Amino acid sequence: MSKDSRFPQKPVAQLLGSNGPIHAVSYSASPGTYILTGSADRSIRLYNPSPSSSTNTTTTTTTSSITTPNNNHRQSPPANSSKPTLRTAGGDRAVFLWDVVTAQTTRRFGATANGHSGRVNCVAFGGADDSLVISGGLDTTVRVWDARASGGGGSKPIQVLGEAKDAVTALAVSGAEIVAASVDGRVRSYDVRTGRAVTDVFPASVTSLCLARDAKTVLVGSLDSKIRLMDRANGACLRTYTHDEWRNAELRVQSVLGGRERFVVAGDEMTSSSASAVGGDIGAEGDNNNEGRVWAWDLLTGRLVARLAVPWGVMRDGRRRVVVGRDGKEKERKNVVSCLAWKEGGSGNQFCVGGTSGVVTVFGEG
Repeated sequence: MSKDSRFPQKPVAQLLGSNGPIHAVSYSASPGTYILTGSADRSIRLYNPSPSSSTNTTTTTTTSSITTPNNNHRQSPPANSSKPTLRTAGGDRAVFLWDVVTAQTTRRFGATANGHSGRVNCVAFGGADDSLVISGGLDTTVRVWDARASGGGGSKPIQVLGEAKDAVTALAVSGAEIVAASVDGRVRSYDVRTGRAVTDVFPASVTSLCLARDAKTVLVGSLDSKIRLMDRANGACLRTYTHDEWRNAELRVQSVLGGRERFVVAGDEMTSSSASAVGGDIGAEGDNNNEGRVWAWDLLTGRLVARLAVPWGVMRDGRRRVVVGRDGKEKERKNVVSCLAWKEGGSGNQFCVGGTSGVVTVFGEG
């Protein structure tokens, strides 16, 4: 296999500092210099993942679903953008807009009678110059907010999409289209200009979406331990990605396109006593049952090309991380890898993963 098509398999950094599981990770807009993480300790952390300085540079306290400008529709931010921003959402039913430089909130959407009535599970940018904020939640609705309108916390959504029969779990945006996944086993595509909606039905709850760069296909992860590449024009399944040892039947495990759309990459809700390598010299080996796993398939053939071990990680002082239950006893360590992001929207040479260990592991080229 050529060097250009090699899957990044070397752990190049571990990002420490979280006091709980990592629920979301995202790279900053191109060139993806920084990584943002959202964790169960209600903090958003900003890291420089380079090996020489893999410590957090900014920490903000909030809820733990995050997105960065253009993260879903895969474009670079405007060249004149002088104030880098990010959106966060979570259990407080609100969506926050942050100034990354000052670590201060500049806007809040929802948390009122006009907002979500339950946890916000996902949030995305949309519209020209990221002028819209789109959120989906436990209350089964997708809400569209005008980021430029005045009104602060009392702002009303400019549109509410309420067709889902269960929680909205994932969003993707391309131009005037909003794609929303739901626990009801549906993926709904809305054209906000015409009001047209198209629904695709899946055999299990849908928990992950990733649009291809041309928006003609979408990667769909569902709780039947399968990832599907779907043709958005006719709803046909082009390819299914699965493995006898890969399991995703209970938890929200993210899957993305990476390596310039050569690979399908996913986390794993199970741990393994042997996260061994497959596919020649691609992969990593591990024999610790506390390690998580990352899986990668070839997009075109569906062949498994890598299965990487994700170490549990240690604390800054070198001690092993300990998770204590409500009974005061140490819990069994299971590094469920539930979230990941690929640098430069899938075009870069690096990706990062997070999960229950509270450590983000960055993989790059060896």
